[in-house]
Amino acid sequence: MSYSLSELNQINQDEFVAALGTVFEDTPAIAQKAWDKRPFADVVALHHSMVEVVKTLTKDEQLALIRAHPDLGSKAKMAEASVQEQAGVGLDRLTNLEYNRFVSLNQAYKHKFGFPFIIAVKNHTKTSILDAFEHRLENTVEAEMEQALTEIAQIAWFRLHAIVT
Repeated sequence: MSYSLSELNQINQDEFVAALGTVFEDTPAIAQKAWDKRPFADVVALHHSMVEVVKTLTKDEQLALIRAHPDLGSKAKMAEASVQEQAGVGLDRLTNLEYNRFVSLNQAYKHKFGFPFIIAVKNHTKTSILDAFEHRLENTVEAEMEQALTEIAQIAWFRLHAIVT
């Protein structure tokens, strides 16, 4: 369902969370906290408020947000938005070789960092995602956590634009 910004500025907190609770993967508390910042002048202000909520989370809460995301190319159950995003770049149609490569990279990444690889797939192709995987495996845990939160903010931007008219 889509909403106008005017509607989002006027609805109660429960309705707001119901409308925007999926913007950040399995973390409706972000929408719940952002509701206090209404009214929003535009979608940019709404997005900024939600990202600011993420920045105020404890490190453990940020890790929980990161860990709420599915592995790329996974056949595991995931949020509908993730299913659509991954399908948009063909991650639902991987060859056996591609699938095995994603599984291997996901495992290596999780082993090194303790959380899944996050990337805003709408900005990428299968090839550029695999390249980013390999490049980012060289980063530190701190750098990857920061990058994951940056990617999550970008994913949230895309999801907001799909909801807010």
